[in-house]
Amino acid sequence: MSEAWSETEIDLIVADYFAMLGAEISGKLFKKAERNRALQELIPRSRGSIEFKHQNISAVMLGLGQPWITGYKPAANFQNALVDGVLRWLDAHPDWLAPSSRPSRTVPINAPLLQFGPPPTQRNEPSPVDPEFIAAMGRKFDVAERDARNRALGKAGEELVLHSERQALQFAGREDLAERVRWTSVQDGDGYGFDIASFESDGRDRLIEVKTTNGWERTPFHISRNELAVADARRDEWHLIRVWSFARVPHAYMLRPPLEAHLELTATSFLAGLR
Repeated sequence: MSEAWSETEIDLIVADYFAMLGAEISGKLFKKAERNRALQELIPRSRGSIEFKHQNISAVMLGLGQPWITGYKPAANFQNALVDGVLRWLDAHPDWLAPSSRPSRTVPINAPLLQFGPPPTQRNEPSPVDPEFIAAMGRKFDVAERDARNRALGKAGEELVLHSERQALQFAGREDLAERVRWTSVQDGDGYGFDIASFESDGRDRLIEVKTTNGWERTPFHISRNELAVADARRDEWHLIRVWSFARVPHAYMLRPPLEAHLELTATSFLAGLR
């Protein structure tokens, strides 16, 4: 068995990983082999050991609801210190994927703003990492709470869906309805149980709750008791749009009530009152 990586080695390779990931997301070219050789000058590890550690970091990133480097397939079974190293980097760079710091995407005029696909539960694709590992990571580090606290990310996702809804109505020849789409959470405040009040092309109400992550499609998310209540009370109108991979090319899928048919809902907090 190889010797465990030291904190210094972990910090060096984690910083290198994020440098490559940042370059990849912004469309800059880099050569993995060259970076690997440069790391070997700093860390007394082999090329294969460094490459596998990069794959380990991809697994940590997946578990933490973060994007990961294409080509470094997530590989689990690593020391816990690696998770600590990634969290140290993320805590020291809280705004590294802030939507305002990234250039807006240029989209062809007739192309849809948001790419929709079927929910992962409707596809026969195996998880790249053991689902139990992902679930354990999500519980321990509360990935959903990190996304929920990231208000800039949440608002950016809502805005993308807002424009996508207006675009869809315009494509359907309903400019009149597109002009009436309302960003409820911003214009009217929270508490309605949905973020956007839109329309079907025939004029029926279409109420949309948006949940956004930079991570992969199975990243867990928080949903409030009020949102669940509105989803149940207005089943024919309410839609949940899950936006994922926001930092790269945003993708989305839609869930309709009853949500229990698609989601495993877990109570995460309790209201406590004195006896």
